[in-house]
Amino acid sequence: MRASDAELVRRVRRGEPAAAGELAERYLRAARAVALALTRSEPDADDVCQDAFVTAIQRIDDCREPERFSAWLMQIVRNRARNHLRHAAVRAAAPLEDVAALAAPAASPAWAAEQARLRARLLLALGELGEERREVVLLHDLEGWTHAEIAERLELPSGTVRSHLHHARRRLRQLLRAERETPE
Repeated sequence: MRASDAELVRRVRRGEPAAAGELAERYLRAARAVALALTRSEPDADDVCQDAFVTAIQRIDDCREPERFSAWLMQIVRNRARNHLRHAAVRAAAPLEDVAALAAPAASPAWAAEQARLRARLLLALGELGEERREVVLLHDLEGWTHAEIAERLELPSGTVRSHLHHARRRLRQLLRAERETPE
């Protein structure tokens, strides 16, 4: 049986590193999606997540509601991402990762280039969304979280989550359609 978040938090407080690892494994992808929604850079999102997890484990005693660890962690991720953006404001935006390395070995250079172009278009379109809508669409469509899970962990009403998802998807379709129809 899978341990609850509250049980894992209790075990981390007792000094069990395996419990900290289980919490990190359980929420890493979601934390990365939230960080990516804010930073819009995969390397920065990875840095933010690492920093957020270290902070969460170091300050585990500050988690007043262990059964709501994920909501507490996502708030730390959002705060760390905002801090990161403030500190990075003077430097130029980081370039996208080299997507060609992610292509299948048998993929043609043309296919890899098209995938890189699509990825860049999607990241630009995501950048046009507001912060909460970006978080909701990434958690739902990328991570597969339910509306209820997103509502609980981001501390939003379920109806707001549904609305954000609807409006985010509609805006993404508009942006991607407009970009596709624009002659190069």
